[in-house]
Amino acid sequence: MAYDLTTLKADFLEDLEIAQGRSQKTVENYDRYLKRFFERQKIEKVSNITADAVRLFRRYLNDAAPRSHDLTEQGVSLATQNYYLIALRQLLKYLAKRGVPALPADRVGLAHLAERDIDVLYPEEVDALLAAPGGDSIRAARDRAILEILFSTGMRVAEAVSLDRDDLRKTRELAVRGKGNKVRVVFFSDSAHEAAARYVARRTDIDAALFVRHGPNNADADNLRITPRSIQRMIKQHAAAAGLTKRVTPHTLRHSFATDLLANGADVRQVQQLLGHASITTTQAYTHLTDFHLKDVHTRFHRKSSSS
Repeated sequence: MAYDLTTLKADFLEDLEIAQGRSQKTVENYDRYLKRFFERQKIEKVSNITADAVRLFRRYLNDAAPRSHDLTEQGVSLATQNYYLIALRQLLKYLAKRGVPALPADRVGLAHLAERDIDVLYPEEVDALLAAPGGDSIRAARDRAILEILFSTGMRVAEAVSLDRDDLRKTRELAVRGKGNKVRVVFFSDSAHEAAARYVARRTDIDAALFVRHGPNNADADNLRITPRSIQRMIKQHAAAAGLTKRVTPHTLRHSFATDLLANGADVRQVQQLLGHASITTTQAYTHLTDFHLKDVHTRFHRKSSSS
């Protein structure tokens, strides 16, 4: 039986979005990764996907790549190489599920990555950042509300951007839809809810978004919703104003939210639920940051002679 690779790829991407509930952005990325592999290795049918073709493509990604919009002359990082290979492995797993003879997915190995450092803010650094948006402008009120909500809930920046005014309920609880279309409940602290309420009370526009742009050119805009990039720039600006020397991003506040919970006695599985992690392993990456007492234990008891 002949299998058309173009059709199989389209079916795979459809399965990825509908059956597996992956985001549109993920589907677009997988499409782009597979297209690059097929074009580079001249893959026209399933049987062309061989271990040798994968090896040559990995070398291409790692070495000098042609001048293009997404591959530099220095190649791409190991993490980015893995994105390409993960997309291919997922396709091969789908083909196996369909009963299509193909290279086994486990023949496509991934590069080993060093454990990624997690940047977090200490409590005094969080306090300095939350206090950084000074003044009485509506933009300062918005920025304070965004910072408070990111740290209070552990939301991803895309989740915060998607909030609407109607989500600001007195219950301080909210169901958000995160990665993989999964829904979880997040909780607003009193200070976060109050900051958001004060900001909304000053708004004169009728846009449904909870957080909007404020500027002279926005009066006639149909959609005022703030973008993730704008929040990234805002946090960088306030981090510098607060005197923080480390790199601070929206995800830094998410990391800080997680470590704050663990340091104060929360169970790692509870934190997993609050963050919306699919795997407990992802959440456990934070635990080594919260064992502050271990250094004291080591200093007090290691190589100490006992008195008798």
